[in-house]
Order: sequence, then structure tokens, then C-alpha cells
Amino acid sequence: MKHSGELAAMYQEMGISPKVAGFGNKILEELAERFCEIDETAEYNQLKVLQAMQKNQVSEACLLGTTGYGYNDLGRDTLEAVYADVFHTEDALVRPQITCGTHALALALMSNLRPGDELLSPVGKPYDTLEEVIGIRPSRGSLAEYGVTYRQVDLLPDGSFDYENIRKAVNERTRLVTIQRSKGYQTRPTLSVSRIGELIAFIKGIRPDVICMVDNCYGEFVETLEPTDVGADMAVGSLIKNPGGGLAPIGGYIAGQKSCVENAAYRLTSPGLGKEVGASLGILPQFYQGLFLAPTVTAGALKGAIFAANIYERLGFLVVPDGSESRHDIIQAVTFGTPEGVTAFCEGIQAAAPVDSHVTPEPWDMPGYDAKVIMAAGAFVSGSSIELSADGPIREPYAVYFQGGLTWQHAKFGILKSLQALVDKKIVQI
Repeated sequence: MKHSGELAAMYQEMGISPKVAGFGNKILEELAERFCEIDETAEYNQLKVLQAMQKNQVSEACLLGTTGYGYNDLGRDTLEAVYADVFHTEDALVRPQITCGTHALALALMSNLRPGDELLSPVGKPYDTLEEVIGIRPSRGSLAEYGVTYRQVDLLPDGSFDYENIRKAVNERTRLVTIQRSKGYQTRPTLSVSRIGELIAFIKGIRPDVICMVDNCYGEFVETLEPTDVGADMAVGSLIKNPGGGLAPIGGYIAGQKSCVENAAYRLTSPGLGKEVGASLGILPQFYQGLFLAPTVTAGALKGAIFAANIYERLGFLVVPDGSESRHDIIQAVTFGTPEGVTAFCEGIQAAAPVDSHVTPEPWDMPGYDAKVIMAAGAFVSGSSIELSADGPIREPYAVYFQGGLTWQHAKFGILKSLQALVDKKIVQI
């Protein structure tokens, strides 16, 4: 490689020892074929996004935005049409007024469930922050307070669906089924789009009128298909994850059946107003450009996750997914078994950040979680987990969850920095 000497010197200057760099480079040599496959998926998804933008005649006027009520916001309405085409759905709600992924999911649930309805999760425990939304952990304004009951069917020990008990759980009150694609703070497998399609087909075979919603966070553009291509009535996610491409400073989306999206719009704003109001302020250029870049940014994050899996698997740690498994989201779980391992990993990721690299992350009582959580995220957008980041609850089995990297090169550096931190603290040896 031309300039390899200069590159090695730069890594050393940035705190990566030759031994750690060499360990990483040996693993990289084995990943060339997989990285080519990721690039092919990114190319397909790039064309899909471009096609949707061209079809909907995105123009310079779409980037201007509105204030006040936001009536007749051309850019906002066109962006939602673009999202609907990307996800192959009837409609979409894409708004800066949706503050985060949890808010988007709560909005989709609360707008499409009514008192007396039952919510079913056939994939086990939902993400921590949804526990208070549902009322698993009591909280003001939860679905439980509004008379919506909840039922859960855990995955089988091998990670497969418990179809027998799912069939028993679906009843006349089941109105909505929530399917979490990613693993959350668990070490279960992430669900592929194909597996999600099989689960939805099974549920629809029992009750065709049940709404199937997929928490799509961290999964967008990892595959060439999205859950809405295989029967999901709604796909829900955050714009400071994959689809925002690292540029969106806030926001969330709900793409799906027109009736479901309209219900969400009436809940977000007001009955009678729905999608007609909601100014885009000055944010539309970041939303459009972020979506345009999202397939490439997601590909870089995916390469980083695979690189991390292979490094830590080689060192003897349990990693989910493992180094050779197919990928269905950008998250990499590594189980260290000790709080010191989780903390050292996050310190390394923080030290690799472009923003706040000089600070040290510490566990804290983060709202919505039942244990202290440590988060490393020196990001341009606060809390953006499509940017290089890592986090984990300080509880057994002491696993850390790594994701993001706006470029593959930054993801690579962050992973090497995490390994260097573990080596320096004598938690691992290479």
C-alpha cells in the first residue's frame, strides 16, 4: 500500500500501538469479500433513494422550509412522499417534532391503540425505554393507564419464534403486534427482514386485521429490503440513526399504511389538523441530504460492526452477531463479563471521537432505564448513534453495544482505540 509507512506513523501518533494496529490489520485482510458485499447493498440502496427523490421531483424549493403553522410546506410533504417510496408504503410521517426513536414508537402505538385493546410483543422484552411507554414499569401517561393491556411471548432459547405460544397469545382483543428488529440491551439475534416477514405472515394468518409494527431502529439500509416490503403495516425509526445519514439533527419517521400514519399525525399534532401543520423551520436540507447519504453511511457503520465482532471474537469474548453471521442491523454486542471491561471499551470509543474526545464517560442514572448506563458518544449531533458510539447498562452480563461511524475509516479507528484501552488496562492481551 502506498503511504503505508505514513499511515502507520499516524496511527501511532494517535495512540494506537503497532501491536494493536497489526492485530487489526491481520483481521481486516480476511474481510475483503464481505466488505464488497456491503458495498453492493449500499449501491442498490443508494439508487433506491435517488429514484424516490427523482420520482417526487425534489427541487430547490423543497429545501426552503416554513415557519409558524407550516401550511402547504412543499419540502416537508415531498420528503414524506420520498420516504413512502423508499419504504414502499402508502404514506409516511417524517417530522422534526418527533424527538427520538422512543417518541416515534410511542406515537405509533398510542395513536393506533384504544382503551380495551391489547398489545402483543412476540419477540420478547422490548427495549428498555418502551417499558414505561407500555406500562411494564409504571409511568404517567403509559398505555396501561389508558386501559391498553400488554402480552409478551419470549423467543425460544435458540432465538427462534415460539409459534405455538404466539398463536395462543393472539386473541380477539389483540389490536397491534410490535416487533423489535434490533436486539436492544439483550444478546439475542437481530431479526432479518426475511424472518420478520415470516412472523408477520403467521400472525396475519391468525388475525388478518392485526396491525404489525416494526421497530426498525438501526436496521434501515442494512439489507435491500425493509420490513414494509414483507408485510409490516408500519416501520418506525429515528433520524439520528441510519436514515438521517449523520446530518439530521433531530427527528423520527413512521412509514406505513395511510390509516396508521394518519392516526399518528393526529396524535402528534391535533385531531382535525394532522399532517397539515408542523413547520419544518430550517431543517429540510439536512433531512434530504442525510437520507441521500444514509446508504453509504450505514455501509461504513456495518463494516465497523463486523470488524469489531471479528476482533473481539478472536480475543475470546462472546459477540452477537458473531464474526461470520449475516447482518441485519448496525449494532455489535460484546460481552465482557465485568463492569471494568464495559467502561474501558467506552473510554476508548470516547477517546476516538471528533467531539469531546478529552472527556471520560461515566455510568449514570439515565431517564427511561432501570440500571446505570454508560454512553460514549462524542458526536456532532447529541446522542446520535449513527455516529461512532457505544453504550451499555452496568448490569450482568456486562455487555457493551457498539454502533455507528459516519465513515468506515473512523469506525475502524474507534474500534482500535477501544482495544488499545483494554490492552492498556490489562483487561486483554494480544
